[in-house]
Amino acid sequence: MSASRPKPLSPHLQIFRWPLSMALSIGHRITGAGLAAGLLLLTWWLVALATGPEAFAVVDAVVDSWLGGLVLFGFTVAAFLHLGNGIRHLVWDFGYGFDLETTKRSGQAVIAFTVVATALTWLAILAV
Repeated sequence: MSASRPKPLSPHLQIFRWPLSMALSIGHRITGAGLAAGLLLLTWWLVALATGPEAFAVVDAVVDSWLGGLVLFGFTVAAFLHLGNGIRHLVWDFGYGFDLETTKRSGQAVIAFTVVATALTWLAILAV
């Protein structure tokens, strides 16, 4: 062992590279929390729908704003990422796909699914 360069006591973000599985695992937890928080928006929308046209007009104005569109787009990305990664975890629960190459490819498949499904969903929304 070379004593000329001491090793760091702990990995630092500047030198530590996150594996794709680690990033997707963290993303899965974050999207789960985001989707739970997004249920508040859905609840607000449903309550306003049941309350009457004036209340619904307020929610509709918020959702139709650029910020509302950005939130809905993020909600869509979160939903598809969480779905894809959930299916990946379900396959793992059956004991398949634990070798390094398969975990890398399944992680790439989750990202590809998220991008394609989000793009198709928003193309369909904007086409209406």
